[in-house]
Amino acid sequence: MKRIFDVVIAFFGLLVFSPLLAVVAVLIKLDSGGPVFFRQERIGRRFKSFCIYKFRTMVKDAQERGGVITSGEDARNTRIGRILRKAKIDELPQLFNVLKGEMSFVGPRPEVKKYVELFRHDYEEILKIRPGITDLASLKYRNEALILGQAKDPDETYIKMVLPDKIRLAKEYLRCSTFTFDLALIFKTLLRMVL
Repeated sequence: MKRIFDVVIAFFGLLVFSPLLAVVAVLIKLDSGGPVFFRQERIGRRFKSFCIYKFRTMVKDAQERGGVITSGEDARNTRIGRILRKAKIDELPQLFNVLKGEMSFVGPRPEVKKYVELFRHDYEEILKIRPGITDLASLKYRNEALILGQAKDPDETYIKMVLPDKIRLAKEYLRCSTFTFDLALIFKTLLRMVL
């Protein structure tokens, strides 16, 4: 049921949002040149790695200029990138990940290998299901970059405070996951995007 819902909604989502996707692609090209999409290896269900898609919101060589954590008013963000991040429009290309079966609409957010390996025991439980576009942690840490921007060491704060809480929330989701609960999380996520 969940997989059928994911495929149908992702397909129609891409159809409905295709004009917006095209406009965003043009704006990214005009603003900073370079590729339209940002691709990054993430760890998915059963520890299978996949390439997550997002609209590129940072300068072309962002990873060479800093780590995987984005914090505060990161100087690597482009002008259009700041708007895309704030509105969460940069996440729309993940509809392709959902269609491919690498992600679901709702499920624990996929992490990079570095962080999964640090908490491998916890992820053995979490990665029994597909990661998602939204989850309990996405709602709680909607302004994660601002939180990390206030930290003396953003990477250490993420590893010692933020990620353990995200793991706790992911396990909570596993315990109470139902189709109705997923619909409620999607609705709350959409509300947060427009408010």
